[in-house]
Amino acid sequence: QVQLVESGGGLVQAGDSLRLSCAASGRTFSKSRMGWFRQAPGEEREFVAAIGWSLVNTYYANSVKGRFTISRDNAKNTVYLQMNSLKPEDSAVYYCAADGRTFTRNSYYSRSNEYDYWGQGTQVTVSS
Repeated sequence: QVQLVESGGGLVQAGDSLRLSCAASGRTFSKSRMGWFRQAPGEEREFVAAIGWSLVNTYYANSVKGRFTISRDNAKNTVYLQMNSLKPEDSAVYYCAADGRTFTRNSYYSRSNEYDYWGQGTQVTVSS
């Protein structure tokens, strides 16, 4: 059974940093694209960041570019999201997602239907 488990969320003040982790189990995702999405109350789930299987390719939403960094440790089957200079508008439940395919090369990394596995989410709240 595949599981993605996020951790690292919490309540912080504007300008602070947080590091989210997503540990995968049940299969390896070392050759698969992985991503982070978020959903605020009353809003649709939106793309935050993605990292390709090659480790070289990373993608970010414009709203987080320059502040957030996605990375992965394939030996640990874990993906991370380093979030710096947090803003109140970053408050949301953050979800980790994994593509069930391998060596995906398309440009649809921001689409939620490109991912087959999802974590339960971790809450990030940024106070002003």
